[in-house]
Amino acid sequence: MTATNSAPAALRPHAEDAFAEELGALAAADDRPRPERWRLSPWAVATYLLGGTLPDGTVITPKYVGPRRIVEVAVATLATDRALLLLGVPGTAKTWVSEHLAAAVSGDSTLLVQGTAGTAEEAVRYGWDYARLLAHGPSREALVPSPVMRAMADGMVARVEELTRIPADVQDSLITILSEKTLPVPELGEEVQAVRGFNLIATANDRDKGVNELSSALRRRFNTVVLPLPATPEAEVDIVARRVEQIGRSLDLPAAPDGIDEIRRVVTVFRELRDGVTTDGRTKVKSPSGTLSTAEAISVVTGGLALAAHFGDGVLRPGDVAAGILGAVVRDPAADRVIWQEYLEAVVREREGWKDFYRACREVGA
Repeated sequence: MTATNSAPAALRPHAEDAFAEELGALAAADDRPRPERWRLSPWAVATYLLGGTLPDGTVITPKYVGPRRIVEVAVATLATDRALLLLGVPGTAKTWVSEHLAAAVSGDSTLLVQGTAGTAEEAVRYGWDYARLLAHGPSREALVPSPVMRAMADGMVARVEELTRIPADVQDSLITILSEKTLPVPELGEEVQAVRGFNLIATANDRDKGVNELSSALRRRFNTVVLPLPATPEAEVDIVARRVEQIGRSLDLPAAPDGIDEIRRVVTVFRELRDGVTTDGRTKVKSPSGTLSTAEAISVVTGGLALAAHFGDGVLRPGDVAAGILGAVVRDPAADRVIWQEYLEAVVREREGWKDFYRACREVGA
C-alpha cells in the first residue's frame, strides 16, 4: 500500500473553506470601504450571500434566497455596535446565514457557542485549565478563553446558536460584553476589551419562545432580523434544489435527472400541510405537529437521492422520497398519522399526475 500525505476531505467544510474561491474573487474585486478588520465591504458581504456576477465574470452562487433587504439589514447591523439576532421558525436557514456572515466578515466561522440547556457560563466567558490552576493559581496561562473572548481580542465575529435554549443566568453574562464591550476577569484583576471588528451573531427560533426567553436588558443589545419561510413555492423549490445539489456533490452522489419534479412535489406537500390549505385554496387540511421546514425538505430529498443512487437506477422517483416524507410528517404516531392519512385520501389521491406518489406513500405507511 502506498502511503500518502493528503489529509482526508472534510465531510462538511466550513463556509470559508467551501467557498474560498468566491471569497477570494470578491476580495480582489472589492474596492468599496471596509469596516476595520473586515475581509470584505458590506456590499461584498451581501453579494456573497445573495449571489451575483463580478466584473471579471466570476459567478457568486446565492447562499440565501430571500428578500435582499433582510440581508442588507443584517450586514449593516454587524457594521455597528449592535449585536445581531437572527430569529425565525426552525428550518429558515438561521445557522446557515450566521455561518456565511461570519465567514465573509471575519474569514472564520468557527468561533461558535452551541446553546443547550446545559451550556455553562464558561462557554460564553472563559474557563480554566484546572491542572495549571491548582499548580500555580490563577494566571493568563491557566485561563481558557471562550470563542466570544477570542473574538473580542481579535476583532472578529462570534456566533451563539440557539440563544433561547441557554439558561437565563448564562444568557445575561452577555450583557456586559455587548453593552460595555469588555469582559472582566476578576480572578486576575484584568479585563479583555473588544477591539474594532468584534461583533456577535445569535440565532433563536420562534418555537422556543418562553423556554428561556431573553430578558429585556439583553434583547435591547440586539438588532433582531426575522428570517421568513420562503414566500413562494418556486423560491422554496429553488432553495431545496440548490442545497441538495451542493450536499450531493459533497457526498459524491450522482446528479438525479429530472429530480426537480420530485423536489416540487415534496415542497408542495410540506407547504400545504404547513399552511393548512391546498395550493389552489380549495381544500383545507389539518397541520401536523412538526415544522415541515425547508431544511426538512432538503433532508428528505437528499435521502431520496441516496436511495435512487445506491438502490435504484439513479432517477429520483416517488418511492425514494415517500419514506422520508412520512418520517417528517408523522412525529406524533397517533395524531399525525391520522392527519397524514386524511391528506393522502382527500388531496393526493385525487390530484392528477400523483398516482405513483400516492401508491408509494400508501406502501410505506402500511
